[in-house]
Amino acid sequence: MANTSELSKEERKKAKRVARKKQAPKKKRDYARGSKKRKVKKLARGTSKR
Repeated sequence: MANTSELSKEERKKAKRVARKKQAPKKKRDYARGSKKRKVKKLARGTSKR
């Protein structure tokens, strides 16, 4: 994307949208969304869970 520092906010938004449209489509993921995230809900409790 070109230098957008001298563009107004609206023009910058349009430029970003055009750049997004030009990107190659992303391939479909072969795993569930969020499945690779660390599970920290119970870890955060520390010793109280034991």
